[in-house]
Amino acid sequence: MGFLDKAKKQLTKAVDQHGDKIAQGADKLGDTLNQKTGNKHADKIAKGKVQLKKGLDSLDGKNDDFGKPRP
Repeated sequence: MGFLDKAKKQLTKAVDQHGDKIAQGADKLGDTLNQKTGNKHADKIAKGKVQLKKGLDSLDGKNDDFGKPRP
């Protein structure tokens, strides 16, 4: 098992155990970015949050860690 395989396995485990906290962090980050940019890039930030959650959620192939992503 290579380095990337081990890293993916650990990340998958972390997402499975702490998906709710990761989702809250992504939402908070998006809100902060929107505030700092005056909502200038709100559509791009929302798209990025959704993509981040989809990417992390699909690590184990189940799409069950975050529920429905909040834009």
